[in-house]
Amino acid sequence: MSFAIKDRTAFGSAGTVGARVWKHRALYLMLLPPILYYLMFRYAPLYGTTIAFKDFKVRSGILGSEWADPLFVHFSQFFRSPYFAQLLRNTLLISLYKLIWGMPFSILLAVAISEIGSKPFKRIAQTVTYMPHFLSWVIVYGITYALLSESMGLVNHVIRASTGTTVNFLSEPRFFRGIIVGSEIWRDVGWGAIIYLAAISGIDPTLYEAARIDGASRTQMVFRITLPSIATVIVVLLTLRMGRILEAGFEQVYVFYNVRVYSVGDIIDTWVFRTGLEQWSFSLASAVGLFKSAIGMILILTVNAFAKRWGHSVW
Repeated sequence: MSFAIKDRTAFGSAGTVGARVWKHRALYLMLLPPILYYLMFRYAPLYGTTIAFKDFKVRSGILGSEWADPLFVHFSQFFRSPYFAQLLRNTLLISLYKLIWGMPFSILLAVAISEIGSKPFKRIAQTVTYMPHFLSWVIVYGITYALLSESMGLVNHVIRASTGTTVNFLSEPRFFRGIIVGSEIWRDVGWGAIIYLAAISGIDPTLYEAARIDGASRTQMVFRITLPSIATVIVVLLTLRMGRILEAGFEQVYVFYNVRVYSVGDIIDTWVFRTGLEQWSFSLASAVGLFKSAIGMILILTVNAFAKRWGHSVW
């Protein structure tokens, strides 16, 4: 009986919902900007996806535009495009290459930085590795051009001096995907390592002390303590990345590619930009965006279902 009375007292002391909100008003105030952001830029624009099923005209607006006949004509236009198979293949390959190579590099970098004993050097290493993330893709392309240009690139200077010939790295289809993946790893590997570093910092240090007493090496502690402890974080980020598998990085590809590498570099987003937005076919662009969102949701649910079997599900 005394326990029940104490429980009701504790519940009653919390007050009404308004009192609890007022008590934690500072936290709710900090939560307000992201809520407004998602309402304005994520949820409100969902209404605009209806133009995927309409013959949208700018003068008529969303409400004034007629419904397409047949309703899924814009989806059919995309699926029946002679470039559909090539676009889908290029998008999936570039995204998978970035995922397969990018995530392990970020995890490896996070583990390496966490193993540094000197705190000042650790901070310097972390700062230096994530600074390239703040460079625009135009600047990154300029750096890449300075290195790989056929006429003035530093790499071709070395090749010309040793063989007398040059290699057109930026316009050869066989090199394009490697350049795209490599430049993204260089730019974003440090930024991606931040989350893993945060997860590593939350590991109980007594686990390492116990392992050290038992004679475990640093490598054994990494594989037996560090990586298993951040497995949930890895699965969460992998699940989120799978939801964006059809987004191979429009800004990067648009800056780097040219007509000669369309066969391996033209992705869904760049095709939509050329054939949809440049020709004012907004209904087609919206249909493709809706298709990508549906595929992303299916992949997230699928990956999460597999993760549940391993005990690392997102929800």
